[in-house]
Amino acid sequence: MVVLGGTFACEKSSSQTAKPSRSAYKIEEEPLGRYHDRAGPPLVSKDGCHLAYVLKKQTKSVVVLDGKAGPEYDGVGAGSLIFSPDGKRPAGDVPGGRLAYVAREGRKWFLVAGDQKGPEHNGILKGSLKFSPNGQRLAYGATRPNMKWSVVVDGKGGPQYDRIQKGSLVFSPDGKRLAYVAKKGNRWVTVVDGRASPEYDAHKWLDPIFSRWPGPIFSPDGKRVTYVGLKAHKVVVVVDDQPGPEYDAICQGSPVFSPDGKRVAYAANKGNKYSVVVDGQPGPEYDGLSRGPIFSPDGKRVAYVSKKGAKWFVVVDSQPQAHYDWIGTGVIIGTEPLFSPDGKRVAYAARKDSKWLVVVDGQPGPAFDLIGMQGPIFSPDGKRVAYEARKGDKWLVVVDGKGGREYDDMGNGSLIFSPDGKRVAYTARKGRNWLVVVNGKSGPEYDAIGRAVFSPNGESVAYRAEKGDKHLVVVDGYPGGEYDEIARGGPTFHANGVLEYLGKKKGILYRVKHVPVGK
Repeated sequence: MVVLGGTFACEKSSSQTAKPSRSAYKIEEEPLGRYHDRAGPPLVSKDGCHLAYVLKKQTKSVVVLDGKAGPEYDGVGAGSLIFSPDGKRPAGDVPGGRLAYVAREGRKWFLVAGDQKGPEHNGILKGSLKFSPNGQRLAYGATRPNMKWSVVVDGKGGPQYDRIQKGSLVFSPDGKRLAYVAKKGNRWVTVVDGRASPEYDAHKWLDPIFSRWPGPIFSPDGKRVTYVGLKAHKVVVVVDDQPGPEYDAICQGSPVFSPDGKRVAYAANKGNKYSVVVDGQPGPEYDGLSRGPIFSPDGKRVAYVSKKGAKWFVVVDSQPQAHYDWIGTGVIIGTEPLFSPDGKRVAYAARKDSKWLVVVDGQPGPAFDLIGMQGPIFSPDGKRVAYEARKGDKWLVVVDGKGGREYDDMGNGSLIFSPDGKRVAYTARKGRNWLVVVNGKSGPEYDAIGRAVFSPNGESVAYRAEKGDKHLVVVDGYPGGEYDEIARGGPTFHANGVLEYLGKKKGILYRVKHVPVGK
């Protein structure tokens, strides 16, 4: 959630309840605090309930968390503030807390996590500070007096190297394992759980359509790891310490694990030919590939975009589908084909001559002048498909093959299904005004509108809107209170059906909740 600025605390504030709205919600408005003009750019936790920033006090710097200033230091690392993924304090006796950052006293740098100060270092690698996904562990790269670098995990330094690759630190999804890339002399190693891999050559830029050497990647269950190594100008994908065949380059988005962690796939090229390797077995060779392959949610199927001659096509389960002049939306080539949530269906956008269409389960739909950049989307149960399309100078949404009402424009990426798949909502423009359409029914018009969100039960729709110089949140067509500004991260529905967002009014930041009547 983007916060407008200033200082506030989520707890221990008085609240007042506004008059219930006709949409069966009562509105609770809680003042959180004023903004501080001297504050640096604020950082907000993922749950939107905590805010921190750096405040300069003459020659000292302090970090202010939820309105409370911490200890003074000679400096705070620029951009080093990070919250744990859920923004909450760890449950166990773990060094950390919801906020961590890098600070300096004299010439020594150290980590500050929660109310604890870590060991001192000559320097800490900028941008290396990272929480584990569960928020229970912290890691960062630091330099020693002997100019060697090591990764510090939970306050304990690991093996020393000549360099730690920036951005390579990664925890396994369960937070139990850590991997990174390090330099040893003129060679590079991938370190997993403190153990170094065989040495590989230095990284290099490959073909411009390919990515820089990717860092280590854990499987979703955290039990497996894969990475890319460069050896005598050849690239190999290493899976569970076993290097695969040599290639000239690895395609962007590769390698990738299946959702269950049992399979690995990547796209690679050798000479002028490209192929996708699945479970160690290279597939057919093609003249080109877009991004790397994707697995279906159940991990049983693989799809990717290939090229033969001047034609592009999608390959699903090793079977090429119909050829087209372009695969993707607009000018974006290689937009990934989309699997339905159950993995049984595939959809993608394509161009044939001067017309665009959406292909679902191998069957092309009606032709249009353009398909929206969002591309097709499936309902959560996978039974329905929707997408935006342009016909002449008008836009419409196609649901289950049938086009709806035409509008002058549509909000990019605004198309959504309700959680039960029964309702469709999107943002559209009519003349100069914007509105939200739910199941074909247009809502009230405003000067600007944010992306709509459904409640967990799919019965309510909410969105942020602008009317003149005032901002408000609309729920089921009924406007809430007006504010000078509303944080762009909201509104957000919680599991209990309560809608929440932040609003600014007369220099005060408020937490606003729309609570279903009866709760």
